Amino acid sequence: MDTEFPFLSVILFLPAIAAVLIAFFVKGAQTVRLTAALFTFVAFALSLALFIGFDRGGGLQFVDQAQWISALNAQYYLGVDGLSLSMVILTTFLGLVSVFVSWKIKNRVKEYFIWLLLLETGILGVFMSLDLLLFFLFWEVELIPMYMLISIWGSGRKEYSAIKFLIYTLLGSAFMLAGILALYFSTSPHTFDMVEIASGGAAIVPVIPMAAIFFLIFTAFAIKLPTFPVHTWLPDAHTDAPTAVSVMLAGVLLKMGAYGMVRLVAGFGEGGLVPEVAERYALYLVIFAVISVLYGAAVTVRQKDLKRLIAYSSVSHMGFVMLGIFALSDLSLTGATMQMFSHGLITGLLFAMVGLVYEKTHQRQIPLLGGLARQMPVIAVVFSIAGLAALGLPTTIGFAAEFTVFLGSWNSDVVYAIQALTVLAIFGIVVGAGYILWMLERVFYRQPKEQYDGVGDADGMEKSYIFALTALIILFGVYPKLLLDLISPLFRAFS
Repeated sequence: MDTEFPFLSVILFLPAIAAVLIAFFVKGAQTVRLTAALFTFVAFALSLALFIGFDRGGGLQFVDQAQWISALNAQYYLGVDGLSLSMVILTTFLGLVSVFVSWKIKNRVKEYFIWLLLLETGILGVFMSLDLLLFFLFWEVELIPMYMLISIWGSGRKEYSAIKFLIYTLLGSAFMLAGILALYFSTSPHTFDMVEIASGGAAIVPVIPMAAIFFLIFTAFAIKLPTFPVHTWLPDAHTDAPTAVSVMLAGVLLKMGAYGMVRLVAGFGEGGLVPEVAERYALYLVIFAVISVLYGAAVTVRQKDLKRLIAYSSVSHMGFVMLGIFALSDLSLTGATMQMFSHGLITGLLFAMVGLVYEKTHQRQIPLLGGLARQMPVIAVVFSIAGLAALGLPTTIGFAAEFTVFLGSWNSDVVYAIQALTVLAIFGIVVGAGYILWMLERVFYRQPKEQYDGVGDADGMEKSYIFALTALIILFGVYPKLLLDLISPLFRAFS
């Protein structure tokens, strides 16, 4: 593959270019949809080309680098390794899926797709950036599109949920900016270059304790993940967001927090900045991860709204990611990255299925649904597969990811009493099986209700994206080597 071609820059800005074209040149709702679909498809196709051409030996590849702000020694610096490439592929795929999920949007179609496309560019920039200032810029770029998409096209208490999301994220961003600036002024010469800082190319004389820098940056990631107790924005945002936004929010936006933990604070990969602090506080962070797993699972059991149930289940499942990260073994970090990818596919599909159920029945309250498998057999089967994948059924990516996390955590020699903590986290799987199976039984397999007679099943377009998500969930479950070969060399190199 010609590595001189700026693949990453093209993939990064294709959605933004589509947004500009739609804003100023494209007319007609259908043409807007087709333009968004074309550009997101090309971005996804190019990310697949990167996957095929990626050297599985590890290391940064497809680097784009240029001077940006000379006075600050800030660079336009993009690159991917196994960790970031897996997230880029996930983002471009779910970006394309979100366009098709949004196909029936009728209200202010042009504006909707502009914000959706800008959201994709913001998220991609986070996963590609290797300069801390550029990383922070893209971290902030996604805020306004997400706020607009929830507050305008959402439902219920949409303004409240959008503001709550914005306040939480801005609070985290303030902590992150303080941490980044403290790290910048601690380097000699001053630099935002993640690779140079991580490799020791820049001497570090801390202007504040390194533990303070660690927790300033970590707080932003903990909010975005989210972890207990800074998780309460997530159920509200999911409940009131339009379906496609929930797909992007659960599928990739939460992964920004997990990605940041691995890239910047855990000390693995090109960019680990404060690894000695991560090891020092690993036990406490693992305890918070286990609390998130158990708390999220317990609260999920009590939910009556389908969207809210899946939102709280995300708190639990992202706890597994945090467990794998701060167990700090090469296998646990590989499992955490797989869990990030797995959760993106599975929860993206679950939210898409909730959207279809609501579109057909105009109802999300679980006690008011029932027997829908008779009226919508395709939706019932795919929803069931997604639910079984979420509880970790073998032959699905959910099992491969969670098993790798638990195996890696159990064998960690960094965290005291890690085996006991891992067992507690595994109990979250048991509770998860309960709430998933109970939800499926109540919604699809009880006595059919007359008011839902005649509701439709998935149409051709809806089948295309739900079948694609289902196929990937099973493909990576049956053959996880596809993903493991991409991810594991990175962590073996830094173990």
